Amino acid sequence: MDKLLIRGGRRLQGEVLISGAKNAALPELCAALLSPEPVLLTNVPKLQDVATTLKVLRQLGATAERSDTATDQVRIDASQISTTVAPYELVKTMRASILVLGPLLARFGTATVSLPGGCAIGSRPVDQHIKGLQAMGAEILVEHGDIKAQAPLNANGQRRLRGARITTDMVTVTGTENLLMAAVLAEGETVLENAAQEPEIPDLAEMLIAMGAKIEGHGTARIVIQGVEKLHAPVTGGVPGHRIIPDRIEAGTFLCAVAATGGDVTLKSARADHLGAVIDKLREAGATITSGQDWIRVQADARPKAVSFRTSEYPAFPTDMQAQFMAVNCVAEGAANISETIFENRFMHVNELMRLGAKITVDGHTAMVTGVAQLSGAAVMATDLRASASLVIAGLVADGDTTVDRIYHLDRGYDRMEAKLRGIGADIERVS
Repeated sequence: MDKLLIRGGRRLQGEVLISGAKNAALPELCAALLSPEPVLLTNVPKLQDVATTLKVLRQLGATAERSDTATDQVRIDASQISTTVAPYELVKTMRASILVLGPLLARFGTATVSLPGGCAIGSRPVDQHIKGLQAMGAEILVEHGDIKAQAPLNANGQRRLRGARITTDMVTVTGTENLLMAAVLAEGETVLENAAQEPEIPDLAEMLIAMGAKIEGHGTARIVIQGVEKLHAPVTGGVPGHRIIPDRIEAGTFLCAVAATGGDVTLKSARADHLGAVIDKLREAGATITSGQDWIRVQADARPKAVSFRTSEYPAFPTDMQAQFMAVNCVAEGAANISETIFENRFMHVNELMRLGAKITVDGHTAMVTGVAQLSGAAVMATDLRASASLVIAGLVADGDTTVDRIYHLDRGYDRMEAKLRGIGADIERVS
């Protein structure tokens, strides 16, 4: 099993290229199921979760080919789908596999998808997905670990979902994505109220619009979809395909790494407008951040100041950045409180950070972090995707050697992280 060996204490300097967004790539790969024409996606990150999604699509009968070119292209042809059953063997490793449910049901009128797995960071129920699809007329039975769904028959004897007004009980990103994809081929108008507003949602909507969907309000809490008969391959600005937006969480992770270790790094292919809350907090911590249309520069010349924050839905501070910013606070001047409001088990990295010498106490959903002048290298173990990143950041600033075990969590969401860090001066290597 691979580990990361980090020799801490180096300032980071240079440029780093940010990959395409994992949380945009996964639903957009699944959206290819909506069209009988081949779908081209570019800027697709090389991640374990992407590889798993491609396996799921192939299991359904689609062809999914990744180009070796610098554009990171993936071509999906779902014209010959042979089954609408997504089995547990593939779905169990990744919660985002639930995103095939909406497209399969919308295009083929039937779908069976195993209840998904993923990181053990807390309860992430799919009941909002199910309730929304039921509002669109679907008959759904959950038994033996499977979601079995069937669209209603229309006047022509076809199984088609019906447009509906859907208000979710909570803001759910994957729920919004699943219902959005289901609605584009439904009969009539669908209105999604309390929709998620994360940047990955409007990016998915723009891809669907490029495929012929009729969508308004994406990026707001109210999305209106007029169903169409069929979709085609995406065409953007007259060019075939759709380009995935940059990964704001990867960008935020590198910003935190520089804030913790010091240095001067420019993130290429990164969007500051997707990271407002994180950038505000990093500036509060003392970092100097400047940006343009597709770049962000972070300069950190002094020990950071401790900053309190509370996670919440976009555009507030993202839960996916909580662990990384906690690592910054661990070496900051002063003390800060971190409140986690999204996932109840998302403090599992605390004990591992404490092995490196961090001073943290947890009371329910709040962690109180008192910064220390120096962390000390140690052997630590990743417990989930973003926890992995926090341990890497802590290892970069710690005195001595740090080994991070179980980095398969890291590979699920970061494209060659150790290579990118080496490129800006970190002493880090992958070892078996």
